Amino acid sequence: MLLHVPNVLTQEQVAECRRLMAEAEWVDGATTAGVQAVQSKRNRQLPEGTPLIEYLREMMVTGLMKNPLFFSAALPKTILPPYFNSYQDGGYYGNHIDNAIRYAHGSKQAIRTDVSTTIFLSEPDEYEGGELIAEDSYGCHEVKLAAGDAIVYPSTSLHRVEPVTKGVRVASFLWTQSLVRDAWRRAMLFDLDMNILKLRGQLGDTPEVVALTGHYHKLLQQWAE
Repeated sequence: MLLHVPNVLTQEQVAECRRLMAEAEWVDGATTAGVQAVQSKRNRQLPEGTPLIEYLREMMVTGLMKNPLFFSAALPKTILPPYFNSYQDGGYYGNHIDNAIRYAHGSKQAIRTDVSTTIFLSEPDEYEGGELIAEDSYGCHEVKLAAGDAIVYPSTSLHRVEPVTKGVRVASFLWTQSLVRDAWRRAMLFDLDMNILKLRGQLGDTPEVVALTGHYHKLLQQWAE
């Protein structure tokens, strides 16, 4: 499931992020790539261990956790601290699949990467190229969203970032270990949750809507880890 999540950040938050990142020193993005992916990655990232990255990380995670659409789709158990990347002057990231297990910086705790998320911090008209291309059983999907919006997709998806031929593309990216490991089950729970919300808005808490809500929670209880 590929899901557009709007308004994770306000425009004021986006502007603050951009201002702070414009003053930062960036490092080679290969530091977070896996053995295979490092061969096809050319971008820059904010370095670890700085007050700036910790401040920005808290902003990203808070925005996501307050967003009901993200919460319903990802059912987060653990969110890895977000990273921040910048593409310019032909920078790109070739086809790759995210590592199944990752470790937060300075931690030995293994986190399973079920859900990948990119939060766009540049407006689409600020750069040319730079589309996120994600592949699934329905084909290739091209993503280029407004600043402050996010795209959420299974971490098992083959994906890439096309070369940025003009301007600068800045974004945050992160991984989530979900309460529900299986992507198909997460998608089914998400669809059920969205339809329950629609029915509740149209009909109120009728006995049928309450029964469907109970069914949702019984499934979540069965599948959650």
